[in-house]
Amino acid sequence: MFNNLIESSSHRSEFKRRGSFFLFTTASYAILFVITGVVSIYAYDARMEDQSLELIMMMPLIDLPTPERPAAIVRSDSSTPKSSAGKQTNFERKAAIARVDDPKAAPDTISTTPNPGLPMPKGGIVVFNGRDSDPSQPGDSRTSGSGLAGRSNLVITVRETPPSELVQQPVTRVIRKTIINSEAISLPKPPYPQMAKQLHIQGTVSVQVLIDETGKVVSAKAISGSPFLASEAQKAAYQARFSPTFLGDQPVKVSGVITYNFLLH
Repeated sequence: MFNNLIESSSHRSEFKRRGSFFLFTTASYAILFVITGVVSIYAYDARMEDQSLELIMMMPLIDLPTPERPAAIVRSDSSTPKSSAGKQTNFERKAAIARVDDPKAAPDTISTTPNPGLPMPKGGIVVFNGRDSDPSQPGDSRTSGSGLAGRSNLVITVRETPPSELVQQPVTRVIRKTIINSEAISLPKPPYPQMAKQLHIQGTVSVQVLIDETGKVVSAKAISGSPFLASEAQKAAYQARFSPTFLGDQPVKVSGVITYNFLLH
């Protein structure tokens, strides 16, 4: 009995020693964490002075206006005749007839018949408008032409632009009807879907169709009925044929509904 008492007392002192050591270690670590936190706060405040506090504003992109190009300034040749008011005058010709003293344009045949119109001038602006006329000022093609020799002609052809005719596009009209089964020339029956047979599904399927001017179905869509039956009904509707429908003398499109009855026997 005494041995047991001595052994238990020795364990109690050991536990006290270990508990005091654990408390001392925990307190030491806590003090170190507090000191580290305070030091880091002061260090962060010291670095705040070095940080840049400039604000950067992002502006949206704006398309700059395209600078307008200055209008081209056309200067008339100094050798072109001008009227007394300072406006440039033009040579008027019916056709382009070469001058007799032009070495570049040799005639094909020799004839003594004079030209029916005036020849092309040596310089200036030529307008073809169906008549022959030269400016009345000196220095035109009928004078010596010393100031106009060796210059090229600027030819301007005046043509009347015919008025554009307005082409009227034919207006496509659509006649809407209800049930059109009786108007069909050919109305094939759809096959009974195998899945619908196994599930004992039956009933009526309505298919909205659009018929073109020749009586052919160009669009078909099931608007009522079981989804198990709609696919075969739409396929059969595309195979249907109708007589063309006329509104006066113009063929028109027709919109209607074809119904299919699926019954299990």
